[in-house]
Amino acid sequence: MRKNLSKINSDFSIQSFEGGYDKNFSYLLTCLQTMNSVIIDASIKPNALEPFQKSNPIAILITHSHNDHIRYVNEYREYYPNIKLIGHPKSSLNKEGNNFLSVNDNAIINLGDLEIKIIHTPGHYFDSVCFLVGDAVFTGDTIFIGRTGRTISKGSDTKDLYNSVYNKLFKLPHNVMIYPGHNYGPKPSMTISENINAGSLLRAKSENDFMDRMRDYEQKRIKGS
Repeated sequence: MRKNLSKINSDFSIQSFEGGYDKNFSYLLTCLQTMNSVIIDASIKPNALEPFQKSNPIAILITHSHNDHIRYVNEYREYYPNIKLIGHPKSSLNKEGNNFLSVNDNAIINLGDLEIKIIHTPGHYFDSVCFLVGDAVFTGDTIFIGRTGRTISKGSDTKDLYNSVYNKLFKLPHNVMIYPGHNYGPKPSMTISENINAGSLLRAKSENDFMDRMRDYEQKRIKGS
């Protein structure tokens, strides 16, 4: 399902599409000067996005390699044989023949006239990457609306997540809009400032406080409260 939350400024447009395994979002990011576009996460089948594209996408930006975010990569590669996959060097997709471009923390990639900054944000998963373009950041499962991602799977680390959220993402201007990997909140996107006020996991006073809040959050999930 396409969501009508496209954010448009003078340089780029964002179209979001909800579906996938668990209210996943895929995004179509388009440079309005050149009409070049990329897809953020292959969570939605390509035929759902194709009617809204002005040209063939040149790349898929991978926020992390959990299966629900890369589920339709092979279908996109069949649709668009020259498409690049862009993600962290340790991504499971970084294999010969995948046309994979590794990007490290603070790297810059170009989309038409746009610059997209890479922010390595391990924690939810070791290869988690956020993509910053202008006043928008695509956060995958590092931050949702109202909370952080979870750290319950192999490859997760709560201390890393604290550093990624509090010492990287929260250092961005607080008017930056967050575009998460799932539609878990009361609305699909909001500014960093709004989001900090929306959930207790985003208001920890220290690393230890964050660890305690995450532990309490998981215990409440187990109890169903």
